[in-house]
Amino acid sequence: MKFTCDKFPLLSALSASARATVVKSTIPSLEGILLEADNDSLKITGYDLKTGIVTKVSATVDKAGAIVINARLLCEIIRKMPGNDVTISLISENIVEISSDISKLEIIGSPMTDYPELPTVEEQEKIEINSMLLKKMISQTNFAVSENESRPIHTGALFETGEGVLTIVAVDGYRLALRREEIKEAVPKLSFVVPGAALGEVERILSDEDSNITIMLGSKHIVFKIEETTLISRRLEGDFLNYRNAVPESAKYRIKVEKSRLISSIDRVSTVISDKLKSPVRCVFEDGVITLRSASAIGKANDECAVEGDGEGLEIGFNDKYFMEALRAAPSDEVILELNSGTTPCVITPSGEVNNFLYMILPVRLKAEG
Repeated sequence: MKFTCDKFPLLSALSASARATVVKSTIPSLEGILLEADNDSLKITGYDLKTGIVTKVSATVDKAGAIVINARLLCEIIRKMPGNDVTISLISENIVEISSDISKLEIIGSPMTDYPELPTVEEQEKIEINSMLLKKMISQTNFAVSENESRPIHTGALFETGEGVLTIVAVDGYRLALRREEIKEAVPKLSFVVPGAALGEVERILSDEDSNITIMLGSKHIVFKIEETTLISRRLEGDFLNYRNAVPESAKYRIKVEKSRLISSIDRVSTVISDKLKSPVRCVFEDGVITLRSASAIGKANDECAVEGDGEGLEIGFNDKYFMEALRAAPSDEVILELNSGTTPCVITPSGEVNNFLYMILPVRLKAEG
């Protein structure tokens, strides 16, 4: 095997595939990247047995072949190479030479036979969607995916399609994020759950260019084809939360607020809160204003935020992090807070005619102030 690549496209492709490798594993090949050179291109694969990322980059191939090299080591070597072109060649059994300009290194690889085989995905359904749109929808929901493995189905986000609409929903037991968008391409009626970790990688790979990508569904896996990169992930199986029944149908109070102003107020009162000093942000909704308070072992904080509407003195507590993440994700400068009582969820929606985002957060039980 011997091939030459432009350093920067090579490094970019290696970095993308390396995100699907394992940093430390009892199976050494899972820490590696599979390089396959043939027909003037280099195929680069990373696979951790859950998610696989395959990228392709142009190469001048003098001799076809394949080798597995430690991902972290290879990326570090290529990053430090001095020239614009990098040549990688197999000079003897599992000994790889990497050269560029005045630099030359030799490292030990492992044969392709040691590398796990990616699953073969037989296409059942296919969706075309705009790259920028999908990236935005993932970023506005994936933060609410659960990290609790006791309910594996909620460690992913629900995708629903039908009637020209794509809906993505994420829940973690304390909050729910929903993003809905019309898509121009005709799509069948589908429902499937994609692991949050895989969606995080999809978001990183997606560009900000106005182009389409393909989502292909198999019986047990899902494939995202993004230009020269393909991500393969297992689908999550199980009963996802019936989010339609979880969201309150009506609200006693509707409070309109400028989201940047409310974020600033929450941020200020959160100064005395930390992971070690957990405490809810206590919000009192009055006529034209929200009074925010917090207290912990290190001190107390108070703030006010002007609003439109009257909560008639309703008092409710929120997790500061969850509240701010929702507000930051909302695709509008002003939002509507829909409330019923101090023990029922708060629903956050954009202000205006666009109704493509919904976030629901459960309240935190408040103790009597001392």
